[in-house]
Amino acid sequence: MITELKLSDDLKPAALMGPVSDDDDLKEPEPNTDQNSADAEYQNREESNEDDSGSSTEKSEQDEGSRKTKLKRHRKSGTNYNLSSCKICRKTFTQKYLMAHMRTHTGEKPFKCSTCAKKFILNSHLKNHMKIHSGEKPFSCQTCGKSFIQRMNLTLHMRTHTGEKPFPCEICNKTFASRSQLTTHVRTHTGEKPYACKTCGKSFSTRGTLISHMRSHTGEKPFSCQICGQSFTQKPGLKVHSRKHTGEKPFMCQTCGKSFNQKSALLTHIRTHTGEKPFSCLTCGLRFIMKSSLTQHIRTHTGEKPYSCQICGKRCSLKGNLKFHMRIHTGEKPYSCLTCGKSFAVKCQLTRHMRTHTGEKPFSCQKCGKGFTKNLYLIAHMKTHTDEFSCINCGKGFNQKNCLTHTGEKPFSCIKCEKSFRYKHVLKVHMRIHTGEKPFSCITCGKSFRHKNHLNSHIRAHTGGKPFTCGTCGKDFYEKSHLTDHVRRHDLKKMFHCNTCGKSFSERDELIGHIETHTFEKPFPCMTCGKSFGRKSNLNRHIKTHTD
Repeated sequence: MITELKLSDDLKPAALMGPVSDDDDLKEPEPNTDQNSADAEYQNREESNEDDSGSSTEKSEQDEGSRKTKLKRHRKSGTNYNLSSCKICRKTFTQKYLMAHMRTHTGEKPFKCSTCAKKFILNSHLKNHMKIHSGEKPFSCQTCGKSFIQRMNLTLHMRTHTGEKPFPCEICNKTFASRSQLTTHVRTHTGEKPYACKTCGKSFSTRGTLISHMRSHTGEKPFSCQICGQSFTQKPGLKVHSRKHTGEKPFMCQTCGKSFNQKSALLTHIRTHTGEKPFSCLTCGLRFIMKSSLTQHIRTHTGEKPYSCQICGKRCSLKGNLKFHMRIHTGEKPYSCLTCGKSFAVKCQLTRHMRTHTGEKPFSCQKCGKGFTKNLYLIAHMKTHTDEFSCINCGKGFNQKNCLTHTGEKPFSCIKCEKSFRYKHVLKVHMRIHTGEKPFSCITCGKSFRHKNHLNSHIRAHTGGKPFTCGTCGKDFYEKSHLTDHVRRHDLKKMFHCNTCGKSFSERDELIGHIETHTFEKPFPCMTCGKSFGRKSNLNRHIKTHTD
């Protein structure tokens, strides 16, 4: 069904409210022209909304053809008319044309379709509309057979075959097949955006873009996929989506032969061959192939995170990251392994998992040749070869920054228990033990936590999500720290050695616990019952037996 687009103020360009050039004004025809001819002269005052063949570019542009021809004949005739001015926009017309012109201001549409009750300003608009009901398309292309309701639309279509582009831009000399395309293009130079949204105030350079934008407020998605039912606000969006079902990729790179389902994707790809990076950051000068990459980069300067999770409030700088985050709450895992059936929330997790079946380790150490499934693991491994962090006091090197504790200085002290910390933010978190503050609450069960990462781990107990996957064996973990400890068993040497028996361990805590078996030292006593423990963590677990 064709939806009427009313000529309301929010869809009118500002140019309608003031004088414009002669080319845009309605021109006078030859003398003794009947009402239908008058309608023809007005054909372009209201944009055609009928879709002859699914193309949004098939608009009536008779000002390019019949109107100009009649204007020339009229001027040659030398006939004088009594002209009248529109009191609203000051344009001049004969009395007969002025009446028709006034309808663009008043919104009056006296010509009504008897089939669907749609109304029109001009009788010729109604006649063209009636062809939609009858299916009549009397103007056919002799080259491809495509048919049109109006002759002018056929004329415009023929230019796609001939390549004719008779309308040049006076600023950059780029040429266009139709005047409306030129008008839209010129706005890229002038910055003019005459179509404003009454809801949010955002402005657009074309009326069609405004109409599509309005659907973001109304929620209307009139274009539906016949295969999966997904709906879209614009027809081009549906067209691109349909190619996912058909597998069609009509846009091919002439350099490497790679194909794409969108022309914009091809244009972006071509830049990888040419090296062109047209989008530049005004802050640091870094250049990018895609505008979206620049937009993402700018957020590293501004700190902007415009995408917010409606469940837990987490904010993301990228829409895709929010989409992945939401799967933690929903438990959705759309990517499945064809070998073992295991599912994953993110495609890259599936890619890494597949390496557990294939044995592929694409990231290799240049020093020892050891391979890894993830680049992150390779980076961690490389630190075992180089002492990246050096102490300025003694010159000793370490592979982790937090090992630089030559002086042992801990300048941040707790005023309650006098415990000291190297970092201010660690003290801030510690203070919550004394104040009882637990600012992070679970929206599912109401339980509160002192640390945000504790809340995140708790949420996974509800969702069942284990987002941290070992790239070597495929084992999943609730927390990243557990994965880090686990990976160390695969990738790192057992660096902690017992001086008594020579046994080695991959974790320092494991070594400390082992040493207690030699010394039997138990330096952590329980203040309630006097029982002592070799490790503080064991004491903490014991204390809970008194409080439960």
